[in-house]
Order: sequence, then structure tokens, then C-alpha cells
Amino acid sequence: METTSHTGARTVDGYLQAPFPWYGLDEAFTGPRRLMQVGAGADGTVEHGSLGHGDEPAPRADESAAKDRFAVVVTVASNPVRRSGDGTGVLEATSVSSAAWLAGVGLLTRTWPQAMDHSLRDDWLDQQTETAWVLADDLNSEPWTTLTLPVDGVPTPFHYRESEFGWVLAGSTQSGAHLGAYGRGMSAYGLGFSVVKDIAAYENR
Repeated sequence: METTSHTGARTVDGYLQAPFPWYGLDEAFTGPRRLMQVGAGADGTVEHGSLGHGDEPAPRADESAAKDRFAVVVTVASNPVRRSGDGTGVLEATSVSSAAWLAGVGLLTRTWPQAMDHSLRDDWLDQQTETAWVLADDLNSEPWTTLTLPVDGVPTPFHYRESEFGWVLAGSTQSGAHLGAYGRGMSAYGLGFSVVKDIAAYENR
């Protein structure tokens, strides 16, 4: 998936500019919700973004992080293969694999081995990011399994995997958007997703 710039962290402006609906956990989740970050393409169009639920993820896998209970939902716009804005090339299409990769990297950026020296973190993260991409590119093989969860009340199949740092899942919605999610301390098996009716409600919560 083409690298995108990140804008509007913690503010609702970027979310409001998205040409697609945002998804979050459904009403069964009664804990705190918050804005995280949106990603935009070279032409400024919002292409994906994340919404947080539960605890603020600790930045590393230490004793405090082990107590975290959170789930982050990633919404990715459905984009077919398309010409770039300047007409000089072709932009990569988005897919369920795009959502799986963004979710996998999202989990990695919020946790890393406690015993690791801080100076080695960038190398480790690069290696793990590449691994996340390889895994996302082959969703029909181990360690992925299939998990069915409700999206706007409709049973929807997701690709699901667990790691020592948490879990990752990815699937597609009836609206055409792709969904990714990652978390720790909250079981993915009990989650449900729905379109966010008022994205501003996630601001300053």
C-alpha cells in the first residue's frame, strides 16, 4: 500500500473530510472513545484513519501495558486501481490486505519488547513492519484464521490472527470500505462494529 501522510491527529477536521463512512465499535461498547489519526494521499484526499476504544495504549510492552484494554478500528476507503492526480502513474488499489497491514503496523507502533534497547527499536520496527506486510499479503494462510463478527448487525467474515503483542483482524463492509482492527486485553470475539453516526462525538473524550 502506498505510504500516506498523516494529518489531523486528535482533531475531527481530517475525519470530516473523508469521502467514506467511519466505523467504530458498536453501542455494546460503553467505554471511552477517542480520535487517533487519519492518513491522506499525495493529493490530500483522506484514505484511511483510526478510532480508539478503551485505554490509551501504553507505548511499550511493559508491566503497565500488560494491563491495557483497548481496541482500535481502522477504516480504509475502497479505491480501485486508479490514475495518479498528475496522470503520470497508477495508484495502488486498496483491499482487505491494506486494512490488515495498517492494523498490524498500528499494533506494532504501540508496543515492543520490554527488554529491547531503545536504540534498536527502529531496526526491530522495520523488520516487524515488513513481516506485517508479508502476513497481510497472504490472508488465507497461517497464522490467519476466520472470525465472524457483526458489522451494522450483519454477520461479516474477518481474517484474524494473534501475536504476543495483541490481535489483528481485517475484513470488508457492505458499504465497500475495508475494516482493520487491533487490540490487547479485550477479546476480539465479543466485538461488533457499526458506522459512526457522529464522528465529532469521538473528539475530546
